[in-house]
Amino acid sequence: MNNILFRIFCVFSLSLSGHAVAETADLKILGWVENAYLPGTGMKMIAKLDTGAETSSLDAQIIKKFRKDGKRWVRFAIIDRDTGQEATLVRQRVRTIGVVRHDGSSQTRPVVVMEICVGGLSLTTEVSLIDRSEFSYPLLLGRSALSSVALVDPDSEFLGDTGCGPETDPAVES
Repeated sequence: MNNILFRIFCVFSLSLSGHAVAETADLKILGWVENAYLPGTGMKMIAKLDTGAETSSLDAQIIKKFRKDGKRWVRFAIIDRDTGQEATLVRQRVRTIGVVRHDGSSQTRPVVVMEICVGGLSLTTEVSLIDRSEFSYPLLLGRSALSSVALVDPDSEFLGDTGCGPETDPAVES
């Protein structure tokens, strides 16, 4: 009963926040922690699904902003915490956000669009890039990524499918 009330609350909260909300029957139920995969990189990671965060964030290292042909770009590295595998990615920077941290300090972060597979869902969403090495989860998925595709069950973990991992990625050699 509590989970049903929480799901109704989440949908109601998302509709008040101005996000487009799908019918609850169309939404996938995911746990607050899920397996995630970044297509084209071969990288798997654990993601925290956080409905309290608006924007998603990804653990990124060596973040370098630059301009090319009048457009804003960012080069960054992501590191698989289990294997140490590193991938360097280049994405167009769509915006820069200011974030006030829990300790009251503020920081700016570049935001890029990434493809992310989580719980069997393939998402294209904005993520801010920041060093998350001090956090338990390298990927945080916020409301803007989840609002039209999933409900989060705060009492459960790993409810989603694993149907879009490296085994289904044509860019990754077996």
